[in-house]
Amino acid sequence: MLGNSLRITSRSLNASRRFASTLVYSESSDGKLGEQTLNVITAATEVGGDVSVLTVGTDCAAIAEILSKVNGVSAVLTADDASYDHAVAENVTTLLASIQAEKKFSHIFFAETNLGKNIAPRLAAKMDVAPIGGITKVLGEDTFERTLYAGNAVATLKSKDALKIVTVRTTTFDKAEPSGGSATVSAVSSCPGDAKKSVWKADQVAKSDRPELTSAPVIIAGGRGMKSGENFEMLYKLADKMGAAVGASRAAVDAGYVANELQIGQTGKVVAPGLYIAVGISGAIQHLAGMKDSKTIVCINKDPEAPIFQVSDIGLEADLFKAVPEMTEKL
Repeated sequence: MLGNSLRITSRSLNASRRFASTLVYSESSDGKLGEQTLNVITAATEVGGDVSVLTVGTDCAAIAEILSKVNGVSAVLTADDASYDHAVAENVTTLLASIQAEKKFSHIFFAETNLGKNIAPRLAAKMDVAPIGGITKVLGEDTFERTLYAGNAVATLKSKDALKIVTVRTTTFDKAEPSGGSATVSAVSSCPGDAKKSVWKADQVAKSDRPELTSAPVIIAGGRGMKSGENFEMLYKLADKMGAAVGASRAAVDAGYVANELQIGQTGKVVAPGLYIAVGISGAIQHLAGMKDSKTIVCINKDPEAPIFQVSDIGLEADLFKAVPEMTEKL
């Protein structure tokens, strides 16, 4: 009798156990895969279980083909519908809710971009779960780490929700290998289409020949010490020599030196290039929160007490108006 009882208990446990399965929302623009999606896939694979990726919009077959070859991806889902072309949050949220009703994923992952932060909380509200924002580490199927207070504290979160809706700080995860995979590609069974709650009008995107800020291997950033927008020309010349992107601190943006899309920091973009050169930036914690994961940090500042020196691998105590032109000339 005892043996039979034990066998029944064992079967019951196996039947009720739910294995992890993660859906990654893939970002794309102008027919090109968003590089941050590869970082999110890496985070998803650390959860364990199967990893599926969703790509949406008209003629998404080419991106689906790319995703099918990414190492770690089990399946690629497509929603080829014009209503998803510009990732209108209400439309995508309705689509994801429909997919979740059918597939019953245990996790849905997004990149912590403006797009991801727009969709994830909407979906969480629909699913009646608590969203988990900006994770920096996966500790288990239900446990994650994220930073608080501009990176000065690390919190460990454990979710009891059956569905975990998560945004991923992509700079803390390596990119998944774009080759080696052999995922199946299939269309979603139903596309709810236009939710008729908002309408896309236009995208205003600043065009530049320089690398995109969040994916650039080298970034040169200027702060309040640049003194004017015209002086940023020095950084542009140096960036062109180095094949680098140009960024700025919030102080420089607030002063009107450069446009908002160049802002790096807690309220701007989060970057982690191989080389980060901070020019005339004091190093307030809000700025450090956006760039401290950079592999090598170099600073140029004439104030030896500037906090930026404490996080820099190489610090140059000098007048930037002499140092930057000299660097450009030597390159």
